[in-house]
Amino acid sequence: MLTDDHIWSAIDGQRGRVADLLESLTDEQWQHPSLRDVGAHLTLQQMTLARAVRLVLRNPSHALDVNRIIHESSRRQAAALSTEAIVAAIRATVGQRRHNVGVTLRETLIDNLVHGLDIAIPLKLDLEIPADAAAEAAARVRSYHGTGKNRVFREIPLREFRLVATDHAWCAGDGPEIRGPIRALLLLLTGRPAGLADVTGPGADVLRRQLVAA
Repeated sequence: MLTDDHIWSAIDGQRGRVADLLESLTDEQWQHPSLRDVGAHLTLQQMTLARAVRLVLRNPSHALDVNRIIHESSRRQAAALSTEAIVAAIRATVGQRRHNVGVTLRETLIDNLVHGLDIAIPLKLDLEIPADAAAEAAARVRSYHGTGKNRVFREIPLREFRLVATDHAWCAGDGPEIRGPIRALLLLLTGRPAGLADVTGPGADVLRRQLVAA
């Protein structure tokens, strides 16, 4: 496990890289579906209890639906901010060691790594993801065991497989192997089928068939 100092350093590094990526986008790229919402979501990583309560009170029917609250808050923020303001707000979080109420710094790490890839992959752009940070995030997601905070992710059935990183000494589980870069495994663990493009092994073939049949 990384120390808290190392995790905050990784978070800051990724915030800077994501801000750089967003700043480099053309107006046309900013029009990609959901990109503004994802970028705006990354400006909301230091939400206080008071603000969280206000979001629930604004949409009481969503009180027990974490994904709806996240979605609605991100959409409101995207509508309120220009692209330049989104980039500036993400940069402003660098060096600030605060995270949203109800989560830990590890969830903040997951958010920055995965949502950065959510922006880069559809645009076919490269975004550096440090392997040690991705391994820390992958271990954290595995620790949810399909409950609690895992509700914010789409469920991809990975419990019957052995996940093996090819660029880091990280592995987890038993069963047919799914091998690939740790970033690809993190994508799968957080419910993103895009990770399938970079994994191999007998487990990867089984998982592909399962997802096609689902």
